[in-house]
Amino acid sequence: MIGKSLRKTAIALAAGAALLTAFAPGAARAEWAPTKAVTFIIPAGTGGGADQMARFIQGVIQKNNLLDKPVVVINKGGGAGAEGFIEMKGSAKDPHKIIITLSNLFTTPLGTGAPFSWKDMKPVAMLALDQFILWTNAEKNYADAKAYIDAVKAGADRQFKMGGTGSKQEDQIITAAIEKQTDGKKFTYVPYDGGGKVAVQLVGGHIDSSVNNPIEAVAQWRGKQLKPLCIFDSKRSTYTEKVTDDMAWSDIPTCTEAGLPVEYQMLRGIFTTAGATDEQVAFYVDLFKKVLATEDWKEFMKKGAFNQTFMSGPEFEKWLTDTEAKHKELMQGAGFLAAAQ
Repeated sequence: MIGKSLRKTAIALAAGAALLTAFAPGAARAEWAPTKAVTFIIPAGTGGGADQMARFIQGVIQKNNLLDKPVVVINKGGGAGAEGFIEMKGSAKDPHKIIITLSNLFTTPLGTGAPFSWKDMKPVAMLALDQFILWTNAEKNYADAKAYIDAVKAGADRQFKMGGTGSKQEDQIITAAIEKQTDGKKFTYVPYDGGGKVAVQLVGGHIDSSVNNPIEAVAQWRGKQLKPLCIFDSKRSTYTEKVTDDMAWSDIPTCTEAGLPVEYQMLRGIFTTAGATDEQVAFYVDLFKKVLATEDWKEFMKKGAFNQTFMSGPEFEKWLTDTEAKHKELMQGAGFLAAAQ
């Protein structure tokens, strides 16, 4: 009887101690981690900037053993990325899905009326801001952006072809802004399903210019097939290491410097599904901070001439709210809003 009583007392004391530990300030709790493969969705075609970044991140995670479950990358670029975003919306209760976002996060629902918004997902982090550059075929040998715009002004309406990724997306929004500087002359805008294809078409002479991201055309620039005329930012790139024999990213003038007052940058961010808990979101924030701390990532940023701005939490959510409003204003001015907007 005494032995049984002592055992009961010991069990009660152990249970009480466990409760005290669980509710003590700063008590350690089990952290969430994926229990199966993480699906990494790209709401764009292959070869473009988002595709390259997502696949690079997959490689960094694997190389540095940052996750003990595999990361499976899937392209779902149909409907200007709506396919990928709608899958995320429909997977609200699955925290094992993440998506890399570009500005089609805003432009696709605004321009097509597709039934989703960024609020249908949980923001994880802004990884960087991507630049846009006005590119021409090197064989045309335009001296600068002004020389190219002067040629557009002197040509027939829609004579010059501007290639871009998707319709009513970032590239066409920038094109519409450029058209405000061409004395009423418009481009024939030719959409493709990825920045890689745009660069190939420009090299082949099938289009006259593009506004590709740096990473989408750096190989063709290094190969002396394409020429950068200006960067759509308020200041020049900070990357001073030579990319070609005689030029670094920092040698490319801003478009405003070159007489083309247009500025635009694009989000490279990560979201997970709407039903993810704070703990699950925190896991992904921590994971991507580890990715950003690697030397591989720093080299990738330099190669693609990215603006290295990181945000998470309320700061990122405020940026998303403000940027969505900016895109609505830009698209309304260009006549790109869906009828329901």
